[in-house]
Amino acid sequence: MHLLLVRHCSAAGQEPEMELTEDGSRQAVELAHFLAARAVRRIISSPFRRAIDSARPLATLLDIPIEIDVRLQERRLGHVADGDWMNALRRSFDQKEVALPEGESSLIAQARGRAVVDEALDSMSATTALFSHGNLLSLIAHSFNLTVGFDYWASLSNPDVYELRRLGSSFQLNRVWR
Repeated sequence: MHLLLVRHCSAAGQEPEMELTEDGSRQAVELAHFLAARAVRRIISSPFRRAIDSARPLATLLDIPIEIDVRLQERRLGHVADGDWMNALRRSFDQKEVALPEGESSLIAQARGRAVVDEALDSMSATTALFSHGNLLSLIAHSFNLTVGFDYWASLSNPDVYELRRLGSSFQLNRVWR
């Protein structure tokens, strides 16, 4: 048993209701077969459309429901006064307690995402796939491996899959997507 942290497939944008691109829809089918081969038996997803649409082919293939958890929604970075959101995102990985106007700090977002992971690990009787977003998944990964930061986020693909295994009192996080 293990947990799979899944970043959604290619989407048309960042808003909650943005759908997958044509390429993203093809990726979701490929992802479904990849995850089915890893014996996924439970799916938990962000409520954002791009995450649900990334999970749907897997749910259909395995005939299992998609559980929606709002705590897996993407982090709200907030209003970036100078418009340089990339630099603001980089700073947010270094200054985890700082929140921009209308945003949430890395610490707050990490705590809500980590709560879902902890609950899934505690109740896990089968391999579970959590479908979410790059920023939040990077913050969750950081909670298991303190070397994870902005560069990790920047290296993520759409989609991407990381496997989280509990090894006694420690955890192992490995990228399993090609």
